[in-house]
Amino acid sequence: MRIAAALAAIAVALALQNVLGDLFASISILLDKPFVVGDAIVVGDFNGTVEQIGIKTTRLKSVNGEQLIMGNADLAHSRIRNFKRLLERRSVFTFGVTYQTPREKLERIPALLQEIIEQTPQARFERAHFAKFGDWALVFEAAYFVQHPDYQSYMDAQQAINFELLRRFEQERIEFAYPTQTVVQALPAPPAAPR
Repeated sequence: MRIAAALAAIAVALALQNVLGDLFASISILLDKPFVVGDAIVVGDFNGTVEQIGIKTTRLKSVNGEQLIMGNADLAHSRIRNFKRLLERRSVFTFGVTYQTPREKLERIPALLQEIIEQTPQARFERAHFAKFGDWALVFEAAYFVQHPDYQSYMDAQQAINFELLRRFEQERIEFAYPTQTVVQALPAPPAAPR
């Protein structure tokens, strides 16, 4: 009888340990406020908007619409990225142009990128460079900040930059690169001359 009671006490203690862990984690979340209802957060591979912070769990609405339920103890021990608290959002993008592009045009591309980004509403230029020689393209990289943190503003700015980049490249006759391969076929050796 004593063994059964001891086993029951251990089972209850283990169950309470998880419940108390979530309870203390929820108190920690409510006091420390790493996020609040309405914040857009990322926890590991999951991201969504906080809908409710409960005693045992926190509920998120993912970008795809499903509800994610996470234990508060798990959240308290996770690295959380809170995008709602961004003041601005940084973006880095790359693209490639063909190896046949004349050097003079290549040298103008960073300044062209700067001009395009600076004329885009709510975008702040950081840098633009000829970054590397790729397998099938000369690769350029640009970075800028969108001065509003939400994803919609970021995508609006990137779209405006992309359209203007397309238009300017058409004017300059600069071609974007796409994956290509050159196959060199060796000709068979000529037959040996008779002796």
